[in-house]
Amino acid sequence: MYKQVATLILNRNLPKITNKLYEHIQCFDSENTDIYVIEAGSNIENLSKYKTWHVNTNEVMEKGLRYSRGFNFALFQLLKEGKFKKYDYFFLLTNDTVFQKDKTIEPLLKIFDKHKRLGLLSPCNKEWGELKLFGNHDTKYFWFIHNTAYLLRREFIEAIYNPTSLNYFLFDGDNFRGYGSENEIIAKGYCNDWASAITKKVSASENQKHLIEKSDLIGTDPYEVNLKLYVEEGLSWMKRKYGFSSHWDMQQYSKSTYDRFFYMHPELKSYLI
Repeated sequence: MYKQVATLILNRNLPKITNKLYEHIQCFDSENTDIYVIEAGSNIENLSKYKTWHVNTNEVMEKGLRYSRGFNFALFQLLKEGKFKKYDYFFLLTNDTVFQKDKTIEPLLKIFDKHKRLGLLSPCNKEWGELKLFGNHDTKYFWFIHNTAYLLRREFIEAIYNPTSLNYFLFDGDNFRGYGSENEIIAKGYCNDWASAITKKVSASENQKHLIEKSDLIGTDPYEVNLKLYVEEGLSWMKRKYGFSSHWDMQQYSKSTYDRFFYMHPELKSYLI
């Protein structure tokens, strides 16, 4: 018996952190979700005890999968295994995501029930400036959302995915480190009549200490090096694919699709920021 949500957790060499997140979801949200763990080039001794798939090609063992390729792999694998259509939603989590000690998925699903054109929903980090934009609403639609924790409606994914390609299933795997990938899928969503939102009904944060302090263990570049490459490689990808010269251009592209959505759906303007 499949549950309504497939939760996907991406791990690389941090089994204790991954196990803790898995057990948190299992404790508070087990009635709503099945949980899958993607091992993105983890060493054998650093596999989560909840491992679902271990991607261990030479390239992945050396470089990992990162966010875009990691979740592309998991979603594509669920499709290959005949499980993708069994779920209504997919919850994409990096293993450094931290939630409050309470239900996460159930309140997010209630928001989806209320918002029929909502395709992507993110909990709000209490440190995000977006908190100042909610006014009297608990949920607002945005054209950019940090990708710590995305809950995606299956129909949203199906509107923008490439089901025949692992590298381009949902995200563009050519953008390896992912700078700008959030803008791209959100813009694609709005182009296909699906909105993206943040809610303050649920909070989530990212524990960046793991990347800063444990880069050697994870098997990735030091934090400052990774940040530099994240921006440089992402800008190069934007230029090649879209002809954009800056991240601001990418933001403006996403914003233009957002504005068009509200032109087509004036009844939803109370969720406009």
